[in-house]
Amino acid sequence: MDPFTGHGGRLEAARRRWLDAPRRWIDLSTGINPVAYPAPAASRTARARLPDVEALRALEAEAAAAFGLDNSARVAATPGAEAALHLLPRLAGSPSVWIPGPTYGGHRAAWTAAGSWIVGTEAEATVAVVVNPNNPDGRIMPPADLIALADRLAARDGWLIVDESFADLDPAPSIAALRHPRIVVLRSFGKFYGLAGLRLGFVLGDPAVVRRVRATLGDWPVSVDAIAAGLKAYPDRGWAERSRIRLARHAAWLDDKLAQAGFDPVGGTSLFRLVRAIDAPRRFEALCAAGILTRPFDYEPS
Repeated sequence: MDPFTGHGGRLEAARRRWLDAPRRWIDLSTGINPVAYPAPAASRTARARLPDVEALRALEAEAAAAFGLDNSARVAATPGAEAALHLLPRLAGSPSVWIPGPTYGGHRAAWTAAGSWIVGTEAEATVAVVVNPNNPDGRIMPPADLIALADRLAARDGWLIVDESFADLDPAPSIAALRHPRIVVLRSFGKFYGLAGLRLGFVLGDPAVVRRVRATLGDWPVSVDAIAAGLKAYPDRGWAERSRIRLARHAAWLDDKLAQAGFDPVGGTSLFRLVRAIDAPRRFEALCAAGILTRPFDYEPS
């Protein structure tokens, strides 16, 4: 399997394949803010101890406030959204799962690995997984449509999982604050705040679901550095708003440059752009030879 089509960030594989490329690569293959939040590191004293449970609960409270929730009992911190999306299938058993796509392939891999049956239509499913905004085309399903889908699934004892990993860019379509007993929402910290290496994410949902997630992950699911960063970043609403404005402006600038270069911008968010070109495989190779890593798609070579 081509290591570059599964997901972005394969810099070491790129360095090994394109030995003559410039040594300092530009990684455009992932949706991570290139201007990271200036988060403090945890103190040496904190690093020498196990993470404090009270600090973890404080982090979940700050995240809840940032997402519009009024109850931190509906929030569980996880070591990244990726860990959360692999955890949920193991808590759900082996349901039939509908994942409208094309979308982020990690969801299908996680449910398949857990023994679930991936189905082609909503009517066949007891669990639906919707990435909103979608990766890679930025498609957004309106909240009213998500609620209606959740209600239909709930009628057959099912669940809706909404991956809002890129929702910080535009909070308006988020349903994170919605109190629906059959909706579970995933959120990412590292993408918008540009600190993906900290591995911090959240599961949002009914308190009973949150308790199961917390019990499965144990008392120390995230590091002291992740806790310190989240506690500082989430209350900083000014930084978040300035970043949204900057990223939107830069995405528009990039679309203009891509169009000038013969690409057809077809979607995305302001953390990633999806473009089409008839000779996309050749362009991918040429960019890599120049030390610029992008992401190709095996299901759509253009």
